[in-house]
Amino acid sequence: MRIWPVPWRVAKKTTALTEILTTTEALAAFCSKAEHAPYVTVDTEFLRERTYFAQLCLVQLALPGQGDGEAVLVDPLAEGLSLDPLYALFRNPNVIKVFHAARQDLEIFHVEGGVVPSPLFDTQVAAMVCGFGDQVGYETLVRKIARANLDKSSRFTDWSRRPLSDAQKTYALADVTHLRQIYEYLRAELARTGRTQWLEEELAQLTDASSYIVDPEDAWQRLKLRTSSGRTLGIAKELAAFRERYAQQKNIPRSRVIKDDALIELASTKPRSLADLSKSRLLLRDARKGEIAEGLVAAVVAGLEMPAERQPEMPEGRDRSNLNSALADLLRVLLKAKAEEAGVATKLIASSADLDDIACGDHNGIWATGWRREVFGNDALRLVRGEIALSAKGDRVKIVKV
Repeated sequence: MRIWPVPWRVAKKTTALTEILTTTEALAAFCSKAEHAPYVTVDTEFLRERTYFAQLCLVQLALPGQGDGEAVLVDPLAEGLSLDPLYALFRNPNVIKVFHAARQDLEIFHVEGGVVPSPLFDTQVAAMVCGFGDQVGYETLVRKIARANLDKSSRFTDWSRRPLSDAQKTYALADVTHLRQIYEYLRAELARTGRTQWLEEELAQLTDASSYIVDPEDAWQRLKLRTSSGRTLGIAKELAAFRERYAQQKNIPRSRVIKDDALIELASTKPRSLADLSKSRLLLRDARKGEIAEGLVAAVVAGLEMPAERQPEMPEGRDRSNLNSALADLLRVLLKAKAEEAGVATKLIASSADLDDIACGDHNGIWATGWRREVFGNDALRLVRGEIALSAKGDRVKIVKV
């Protein structure tokens, strides 16, 4: 892939700041300045190993410019600091908020402040649209676009401990200073290729606040259940809902309440009492007594008493009995060829399951809408109808009209 010249020089090596914004007034002053900028780059450092909700430990922000003079670190753990000025900036429609792989960051800000930053630009998604491959990492983009290397030695340090080391500050700043150059390059590429609208279609789901709401009643759907029994599924639903509510209330990981394999075991063995529960092979020690144990038994009983009409059902899988495997293979070849021709990651256009669906006669997937239809969908349907064939010429695949 050709790397086109960027409109400004490669950013200088980032040096650590000795000060971090620790007051609401200092944050408000920076955000007031940011209101007049076309964009702000954003990243976070957080911990989640010991909690249900992510613990926000650091926010990194940078405005357009070179070096680190326009970049700051914000300490959300500082006593008395409010992130309200930042949330107001996130709601400002005139400033683009630039992230890389934004989903976890957006979830944090939605939980912490009830806001999803908008307008949004995700450089990972933009890079996929521009042909950098599937779910390309930030380090790769820094190397290919900014022509720089990152020191990732601080990636897994404890970001909740204070004071932060110079190495941590340098690492954190690099995540937003190089991001400016990556954003400007990708924005120019999207404009040059006429794909800005493609990116906007992809970002619509990321900015949908409902995608960051976890409903305990739906938690059972994440379990790998292998049963069609409505009663067993009802118990699993009640157990998963209890676990989700308890984990949220206590702010502990789901696995600290009960692990998936133990939950599935209880849905099968159906313990009605604490004595029955104690016979479980997979339960953690803390789940055999107290609030958790009582909640698990109550959930099992609620599942057993669930009326048949309220019992959940496993979603029906796709009927693959009429799968045309030869056609599916041809569609895979076509997808690879069209993705290479367009310079777009194949997984962004269609998944392997999508191709099998097409070969089974389902022609209503996401691949048949928007820019995906233009790049791949129209030719996929022509191939299904026998209107085109594929031939090889050297290392390239050609489409031949029939």
